[in-house]
Amino acid sequence: MIFDLILIGLVITLEPIPLTAFILVLASKGGVRKGAGFIFGWLLSLAVVVALTILVTGNKPPKPSTAPSLAAIAIKIAIGVALLLIALRQWRKMGKPKKPKKTPKWQTGIDNMSPWYAMGLAPLTQPWGLVAAGVATIVEAKLSSWQDYIALFLFCIVATAVYLALEIYAAFRPEKTQSFLATARAWIDSHTDQVIVVISLVLGFWLIGKSIYTLVS
Repeated sequence: MIFDLILIGLVITLEPIPLTAFILVLASKGGVRKGAGFIFGWLLSLAVVVALTILVTGNKPPKPSTAPSLAAIAIKIAIGVALLLIALRQWRKMGKPKKPKKTPKWQTGIDNMSPWYAMGLAPLTQPWGLVAAGVATIVEAKLSSWQDYIALFLFCIVATAVYLALEIYAAFRPEKTQSFLATARAWIDSHTDQVIVVISLVLGFWLIGKSIYTLVS
């Protein structure tokens, strides 16, 4: 369970689209406070999903070869297949001119955004399909020791790691924050397709392979 959750958490924190949204928030006027609000909303939404999953399952993972167990495996396979299709779609888009996109309404007033708004924005940008893979992993796990609960905590922290690192950098190096964030955003904008292809392939093949292994073993 631990490796699965850490891998899923890494993919979540490296997902370029929500990361770009956070960089825009952090680069805006009063960005450190807004970034803290965004991170709080991001972590809170993850924690709520994890807690609800444990509450609903009663910390009793489904027995092997039962309908709930097969359903959890099927969900992970479906997510894996979807990730491979996303990787294929992004690969085909690489090198092609991109159509201009309309600026979202929340970006037009980003300098006047409150930390509370930023906190509410975070769950809206959360890659819930990837979070669902984490939920399916938690459903199959039996939390019987403090190490298991630490694994859930690490999942939330790893899934927020890049955001936390950028927030800390902005708080302690404010004089260099704008140029650094501009460079980071430019890199993400020019490598979005490549990043999505790599992380989608890695997690997609892992979810499918691990699920098939579980079925046949």
